[in-house]
Amino acid sequence: MKQLIKDRISALRQLIQREGLHAFIIPSNDPHASEYVAEHWQSRKWISGFTGSAGTIVATHDKAGLWTDSRYFLQAADQLAGTGIDLYKDMLPETPSIATFLKDELPEGSTVGIDGKVFTTSEAEKLEKELNQKQIILRTDFDPIKEIWTDRPQIPQDPAFIYKLEYAGKSLSEKIADIRSELTRQSSDSILLTALDEIAWTLNLRGKDVKCNPVVVSYLLITMKEVVYFIAPEKLTPEVQEYLITQDVRIHNYEDIAFYLSSLPVSSILLSPEKTNYYLWKAVNTAAQIIRESSPVALLKAIRNKQEIAGLHQAMKKDGAALVKFLIWLEKNVSSGEETELSIDRKLHQFRAEQPLYRGESFDTIAGYKEHGAIVHYSATPESDMPLQSKGFLLLDSGAQYLDGTTDITRTIALGELTEEEKTDYTLVLKGHIALAMAKFPAGTRGVQLDVLARMPMWREGMNYLHGTGHGIGHFLNVHEGPQSIRMNENPVTLQPGMVISNEPGVYKAGSHGIRTENIMLVVDEKEGMFGPYYAFETITLCPICREGIRKELLSKEEIEWLDNYHERVYTELSPLLGTEEKEWLKKATRKLETKN
Repeated sequence: MKQLIKDRISALRQLIQREGLHAFIIPSNDPHASEYVAEHWQSRKWISGFTGSAGTIVATHDKAGLWTDSRYFLQAADQLAGTGIDLYKDMLPETPSIATFLKDELPEGSTVGIDGKVFTTSEAEKLEKELNQKQIILRTDFDPIKEIWTDRPQIPQDPAFIYKLEYAGKSLSEKIADIRSELTRQSSDSILLTALDEIAWTLNLRGKDVKCNPVVVSYLLITMKEVVYFIAPEKLTPEVQEYLITQDVRIHNYEDIAFYLSSLPVSSILLSPEKTNYYLWKAVNTAAQIIRESSPVALLKAIRNKQEIAGLHQAMKKDGAALVKFLIWLEKNVSSGEETELSIDRKLHQFRAEQPLYRGESFDTIAGYKEHGAIVHYSATPESDMPLQSKGFLLLDSGAQYLDGTTDITRTIALGELTEEEKTDYTLVLKGHIALAMAKFPAGTRGVQLDVLARMPMWREGMNYLHGTGHGIGHFLNVHEGPQSIRMNENPVTLQPGMVISNEPGVYKAGSHGIRTENIMLVVDEKEGMFGPYYAFETITLCPICREGIRKELLSKEEIEWLDNYHERVYTELSPLLGTEEKEWLKKATRKLETKN
């Protein structure tokens, strides 16, 4: 494999030299700025062998590098070894940005190439501006991957399907009316939606074009007079086609989008530079004014309606029951020495698949035992698959897609004897998790203002984690969504009732262990307070938090009370879905922290 990667980089270099380019950049994106992409667009993975979801390859005539974030530092170092591709640890002080690297490596007058279809407009414009500081030209119309990836998978052709109103809670026509109201507010005649989850939400359609993400590869143009859907005709069943026609949605071929935009008969169009690819941005009719704003659909989608919230609660119960059955099985079988990271993944899938309305995982399960838990987005392979033993921690991050909701949960499970360091770290993470879960905050609060609550117990001990604390979760859609977040980076989006967000602090110590505790929370009204309403978080994930790693003396009375109350609710909600022996196990797993037996 290492030699194959070297050969692919060599082929890339030959092509860029033929085109008069001095460097080429390959991101992880597709034309829709998706976090997870269909195989057709997994060019960065194909050319580098690095399988993480985030990263960018830069190749010059004599150097190649991969830029990726802290989630993948250990994984990338392992997968890039021997390929000739250097690892650049993004966001560390000593790591140059891609633009800085290119300015240092290339002489004035050089040309750098990108494929404008897989770069957002904001990314391309920022890169172009920075390279121009050294008179380096950015070319955006070349895709060498199309030539050197000879067995490249085709763009997905799987059919779309209708997402029923009983799960969506709001009709297509109602959503279009809401979007048009937002366009009027922003003085725009039209909007182009390119984000696949926004399109799926708006049209109440789902598909299976991206692994674990039930979206449909397409574009959607909404004006004040019409709705135009750009999709490959092979993806439209007679039922879906009739549904769209009855909803006054015009249908065009997916490939027609650029031509259609070039003659668009509107005076203005709202485009999100963070989501619209540079190729389409440049294709828009020059007579139309481009309004540079974030898509209002992201926020409309993020605030759940009553039907969605009710469905999500049901999904959490089903998922919790499946996890309890899995935890019971794991406890019985870990001592056999026959179970591994991969085998338990298969078993967890089995328990979830038995649940009503189950449609698959919401992302590839992260099952990291001992030191593998320190790899934030670890993915076990046959080569790395580690047998489990009756000692140490197993970090298990998993989720499911149900028709009535999407789940995402992490539990760090003590498989046996633990060190004092492991127990301390586990308890500090739990303290951070509880602090955020108990937060009360005024309207207008942003996630960045709450992030410190989850980190402070670790900061006091000189520890930190480099990923975000919370992300939005789609509704039978992408497991990661915005615009809300809880992280150290500034995000102007305020937290509002109806938003769903994760709570997942962690600690990762290379070569030793990783710990993360994750629940999903719903933002709810709390009370009317000084200067306006106050909000709180309702934890809606239902699954026991492992007690064996807890150093009780490190928890405050209030923290113990929160944990006991949470466990009481877990038992109350899940026990009706379980058999007699399973109820007994759950009763023990959720007993008050003071109780020893």
